[in-house]
Amino acid sequence: MNSYKNPLEERYSSEEMLFNFSHNNKFQNWRKLWIALAEIEKDLGLDITDEQIAELKANAENIDYDKAAEYEKKFRHDVMAHVHAYGDVAPSAKGIIHLGATSAFVGDNTDLIQIRDGLLILKKKLVNVMKNLSDFAIQYKDLPTLGFTHFQPAQLTTVGKRATLWLQSLVLDIEELDFFLETLRFRGVKGTTGTAASFLELFNGDYSKVKHLDKELSKRFGFEKVFGVSGQTYDRKIDAKVVALLGNIAQSAHKFTNDLRLLQNLKEIEEPFEKNQIGSSAMAYKRNPMRSERIGALAKYVMSLTTSSAMVASTQWFERTLDDSANKRLTIPQAFLAVDAILLIWNNIMNGIVVYPNRINKHIMEELPFMATEYIIMEEVKAGGDRQEIHEVIRVHSMEASKKVKEEGKENDLIERILNDDSLKLDKSKLKEVLDPKNFIGFAPIQTEEFIANEVQPIIDQNKDLIGLEADLKV
Repeated sequence: MNSYKNPLEERYSSEEMLFNFSHNNKFQNWRKLWIALAEIEKDLGLDITDEQIAELKANAENIDYDKAAEYEKKFRHDVMAHVHAYGDVAPSAKGIIHLGATSAFVGDNTDLIQIRDGLLILKKKLVNVMKNLSDFAIQYKDLPTLGFTHFQPAQLTTVGKRATLWLQSLVLDIEELDFFLETLRFRGVKGTTGTAASFLELFNGDYSKVKHLDKELSKRFGFEKVFGVSGQTYDRKIDAKVVALLGNIAQSAHKFTNDLRLLQNLKEIEEPFEKNQIGSSAMAYKRNPMRSERIGALAKYVMSLTTSSAMVASTQWFERTLDDSANKRLTIPQAFLAVDAILLIWNNIMNGIVVYPNRINKHIMEELPFMATEYIIMEEVKAGGDRQEIHEVIRVHSMEASKKVKEEGKENDLIERILNDDSLKLDKSKLKEVLDPKNFIGFAPIQTEEFIANEVQPIIDQNKDLIGLEADLKV
């Protein structure tokens, strides 16, 4: 309790994402890379024995972190520290560990593995958010609700149609995520400055063997694409791009929570509130939208990280500088951990979200008479009235009704005023029939159905093996 603990680890992120960026996963991948390198180099004719490779494999998970820390303090070099620690437990192979490679061989390739695997973890959670939102949109596609522009009442929409706006953002995000995965390249085997000069010596100038080593190693780790050229490191634009992608997901989540918090204030829709949950230590009646606020807090953090990765990518010098390293150790894992938490919370919200149709209808009926005035004017014109004169009559009634609502806190009596105005010629028996909210929602239900069927459901169907997620929160 006397040292700082990362809240992403303690309070928010999933065990699978924490493992993805854990020491064990990182350094075991380093050793897997060293083993694969040795195996392929042996196949290409280098003097490496089966016994050496067997000893490397037998000790792949036998990592003495204390010994590695001692070596790093001595050498001031993390990769060489682990080379020596590995050599201590696999002494017969000590001389061929890391043969021909540079530090970025294990460091960068492992980073790319973690980025890919992290995105796959997030994709599952993202698909489940989309499934939950899709079900919600279809369930409430016909339920009218006030639309807002500038947070002022506007034409009606439906609860389901509004949910498609949240979904639309996620469609863009998952398209970007899939494209990133499809085009992600492995660093592979490139040497100290990207020229593979060390392998020129190892393979006696046979470039085809270097190319085979590069491609074969990349395939073994699940990468069909490999960088054709690099400096010592893979292009740091990859880091900037992936953090920007995570920032985009964070933006989508924050937009959703902004809307939900406003709707919860209106008492129209609420996030889950558990039986024993306390909203405020002082105000016992409070039902604070703590999940939405938590998403908002984490999303702001992720979005702030996009600038950091962009600055790193833009300020690298020539074939390599080391001013990226400390930044990468912080930025990339924490961006992934935060978005992981965001999507967990979002799924948790959708699993227990509550809609209050009567409250929604009450707000509609407070505003609908004003929205019906255009219809009334048109009907009066059809009955032979003068458009400008009718407009003035309706305007006066509207101002008086608005005054009653705002200054006296009374109900909106605009329709009663119009019904009692003998100067108006429209068929007043039809007026109340017209005031069915469903007459004012346009094509919202069918737009919802078409959007889900044409753009969302195909994504869900393509990823049906990812559906199903436990979304319990740690705190």
